[in-house]
Amino acid sequence: MSKPVVNVALVCGPDCDMESQAVRATLEYFGARVFMYWVGRPNDFISVLSGDDLYVNTDLVILNFHGNEGKFVMPELGDDIYEEGEPGGDFGPHEISSFANLEGKVVFGNGCSLGDPALAKAFLNAGCRIYIGPDDYPNGNDALMFILRSFYEIIEHGKDIKEAYEIASTLSVEMSMYKYYEHG
Repeated sequence: MSKPVVNVALVCGPDCDMESQAVRATLEYFGARVFMYWVGRPNDFISVLSGDDLYVNTDLVILNFHGNEGKFVMPELGDDIYEEGEPGGDFGPHEISSFANLEGKVVFGNGCSLGDPALAKAFLNAGCRIYIGPDDYPNGNDALMFILRSFYEIIEHGKDIKEAYEIASTLSVEMSMYKYYEHG
């Protein structure tokens, strides 16, 4: 295997496996090395958010989740299934502020309403260099195409993150709901 162009952490939330598989296959075809993270419980997500479980040379993080009202939709577990201290419910700005440590990372929150300004601010305060996500509810195909086009521009054309975002944002009217937030 030749050296990958970029190392990507692809974090698959509940019921997002088909889209995540499409993203993975395409990014690997483009030449990226993709590390899959499957979230079955809140502590799985916390391990990624904290950086504890991230591959050391990860360049970009895609959080491929369903979102609702600016929160990552988490799996609902029975009360007897949660581990001690494991939070229940969806993850919004409070949980991101409590658990995230993503110093210098570029993060795509690819799910409905995950570009909410308060959520983006929590990620930037947790050390993210750039955070991108939709502030509304995109069609699933649009969410997939936004990620694929962004990475196509980054990998195939050597665009920086902001240039790739700007190009992907012009694919359709729906793409204008994707917002770009930068630390600083």
